[in-house]
Amino acid sequence: MSRVIAVMACGFTLAGCATSLTSLSFVNSPPPTQALRIESKPPGAEAKSSIGQSCRTPCELVVQAADEFSLTVALNGYQPQTVSVHKDAADSSRLAPNPINVELQPVPTAKKQAGPMKKPVVAAKPTTARSASAQPARATAPAAIVPAAPAPVVEAPISPTDYPWPSR
Repeated sequence: MSRVIAVMACGFTLAGCATSLTSLSFVNSPPPTQALRIESKPPGAEAKSSIGQSCRTPCELVVQAADEFSLTVALNGYQPQTVSVHKDAADSSRLAPNPINVELQPVPTAKKQAGPMKKPVVAAKPTTARSASAQPARATAPAAIVPAAPAPVVEAPISPTDYPWPSR
């Protein structure tokens, strides 16, 4: 009976050691973190990384030295810029580029294309072949006025009172 207890105790001890070895931090250690400095001209732009972190420039993000990720810097009225961040070739625990300096370019404004300008309507002046300053203006005879056909005369009926003013 004592042998059975000893074998069981050894089995539990070995099972406990096996589970604790896989959970040790040096076996599954995360990549080291590093502060990534971000600056922009003009300041106040929003910097968003493809790994989910964001901040307003000038700022600093603490990120893991992953293989590669992108960082997009955007500000209203300016064209956004995306920078690729990767491990430094000389030291794999460092990120490059660090610090990130971005100069944002203003968005080109589209010029409004106006249609052809319309000239204001002006009363037409009589044109002459000669310049007005070359010779004084001549008085011209008025054109013959043709009278309109006379309207028929309609007399009002005589009122019973023969007053000179019209009746109501």
